[in-house]
Order: sequence, then structure tokens, then C-alpha cells
Amino acid sequence: MVATLIRLTGDWELAEDCVQDAVEKALLHWPEAGLPRSPAAWLIATARNRALDVLRRRRTEQAKLAERALLDEAEQIDADRDDRLSLIFACCHPALPLDGRVALTLKTVAGLTTAQIADAFLVSESAMSQRLLRTKRKISHAAIPYRVPTDELLAERTDGVLAVLYLVFNAGYGQLEGRLADEALRLARMLVDLMPSADEARGLLALIMFQQARRATRFDAAGDLVPMEEQDRSLWNPVLTAEAHRELRRATHSSRPPGPYRLQARIAACHASAPSAQATPWHAIVPLYDALLAAQPSPVAALNRAVAVGFRDGFTVGLDALDALDADVLASYHLLPAARADFLRRVGRTEEARAAYEDALQLVADDGSEARFLHRRLASLTTNLIFNLRARTSPRT
Repeated sequence: MVATLIRLTGDWELAEDCVQDAVEKALLHWPEAGLPRSPAAWLIATARNRALDVLRRRRTEQAKLAERALLDEAEQIDADRDDRLSLIFACCHPALPLDGRVALTLKTVAGLTTAQIADAFLVSESAMSQRLLRTKRKISHAAIPYRVPTDELLAERTDGVLAVLYLVFNAGYGQLEGRLADEALRLARMLVDLMPSADEARGLLALIMFQQARRATRFDAAGDLVPMEEQDRSLWNPVLTAEAHRELRRATHSSRPPGPYRLQARIAACHASAPSAQATPWHAIVPLYDALLAAQPSPVAALNRAVAVGFRDGFTVGLDALDALDADVLASYHLLPAARADFLRRVGRTEEARAAYEDALQLVADDGSEARFLHRRLASLTTNLIFNLRARTSPRT
């Protein structure tokens, strides 16, 4: 409804206010009069009439032009698909700051409240409200168009939309509650429905589905992180996994070479198809990371490839691959020393592993689930070290 009124009026705040007014009238009117035959049409008509009253009162040339457009298009409610797609591209316009794109997408497209978005990103509601206000003003001042990009810009702009949705998903995937991850899945489904021929959008949808399918096993009852190799795979969601495989197959039929989201979805599919951690097809995963690095070079992807090499070729080889990475680029990324610590632990280099875990803990932003996991690993090394020392010094019997 908001998207439809934005298209008709060109005014974001007016559209939101009028929809709220319409909902308020419905809450007062419907309990007595009963539901109308088409509640959505009733709400849109009520919001449209409210917008028309406001525009008439403004008495400006711009308002008159908007009024004529409103009257001309009053019956064109079937334009919902284009409205929603235009709304997504407007919210994710590259001229907007990235944090503003994310916030506005969650507010306007996903329908989250300002308080919910603020909670998800651990900022105050007033700070998030100001961020949204600045983003809307930027849209007005920069005259950002409310429309789907032209064909020559569509691929580039679609990449920006996918990046915002992926950022929303990653922000929510690391949280116990997972509200943002659920919204990212819903938005990815919406985008595929609106752009069924966009292969990378379908690849992102498959990737999110694979990840969400095992979300229930990612944390234990105490809210602590459980690594993938220790998760109970029987609890992974088989329905969502099967749907992810179908979406990935549909995206793979394209003649275009796979982009970063389809490649990451293929990697996730390898993990999802393995009946156990020991059966993970690392021989297939490493070449997929090679293709991913060729399509979209990234220090994080390079780190993940090095880890995959370690599981394929041996942990000592994996340590060499980790040491070959650009340490300066990843200097503030805690997963680099955490990965080194894990490989060192597996090859029995306990003291070096302890130091690497301590380095990782220095880089963790807060005392959340990842920090608690690293502390547990470090504590287990200490316990094993004490046990081994006692075993060496105790008398033989």
C-alpha cells in the first residue's frame, strides 16, 4: 500500500502517513460494519482519498500535478508488482549510504518498526529514526527516481540490491533470535517473485535457504555457538533444504556464468548434501572457492578457501595456506587467528593454539556467542595440557 501511494504521489512521508490513517479508520470501522469484500482495496482507496485531501490543501503546482496523476491512476491498483520492485530499487540506490539502504529497506519494504530495526543493530530508537530521516532527505535532495532502472543499468543496480539483502541476512544470522535473517529470506523470495529471470537473485535465495535450514542447530540451549561439524544434521530442515536445491537448479540452467551468490549457494549445497561432517566433499568445495575468488575477489573468501584446503589436504597444509594470506588486510578479522588456532589444536601444537585463540579473543567485538565459543576452546586446551602434564609426572604402575 505504501509503495502504491508513493508511485501515485511521489511523496514518501505522505504515503506512510495516509496508510497509517487508513489502518486506523479500518480498526474503528470494521468491527462494527464487518470486513469489506476487498480489504486491501478499501485500505488503498481510503489512503488515496486521504492523500488527495492533503494534496488539495497544499495548493501548490507540484500538488496539482500529483493530484492529476493520482486521479488518472486511481484505478490502477494492479501495478503492485512494479511498485514493490521500484520501492526496493529506490531503497537500495547506490547514492544512499549503505547503513541507510539497509535501514530503509527494512522499514519500508519489510515493514519493521523503527524500534525493531534499532534493536537488531544495537542502536537507540532515536538514532535509527535520525538515520531513516537522513536517508529519506537524501532521496528528496538527490532526486533519486522511484522506478526500476533501465535495461543498461539493471544488472549493476540489481547487484546493489542483492548486496543489501545479503548484508541484512548476515547481520541476522549471527543473532540468536534471527529476526533479520527471517526478513532477509522473505525479501529474497519477494525479489525472485518480482524478477524470476534474475539468476543471481535466485542464487542468493538458495544460499539463504541452505543457511536457514540449519539455523536451529547453530546455537545450543544456552545460546552458545555450535560449529557445523558438531551440529545434529538430523535436525536440519529438510523441506527448506530441498527448496534451496530446487532454486539452485533453476538458477544453474542459465547460460550465463555463475556469479558470487550462485557459487556460494553451490558451496552451501555441498555442506547440506553431506550426511556427516567427515563426508563433506572438500575436493569439490575448493574449486568452487577458486571460482568465487575469480568472480569476486575477497579476503574473507580467500580465508574460507584456505580452511577448505586444510580439510582437503591436511591441517598442516591448511596452516601454510592461512600463513600465505595477506595478514594486513585481515589484521582486524578475528576468524583468521581463530582458524589458525583450530588447525594448530588439531595437529597438537597446543601452546601455539592457545596464543592464537587469545589473539582471536582480542579481536572479537563483544562478549557474545563467538567469544564464549573461543573461551571454551581455550579452556579445553588448558584442561588437556594439565591432564597431559599429570600423566607425564605420575608414577608408572
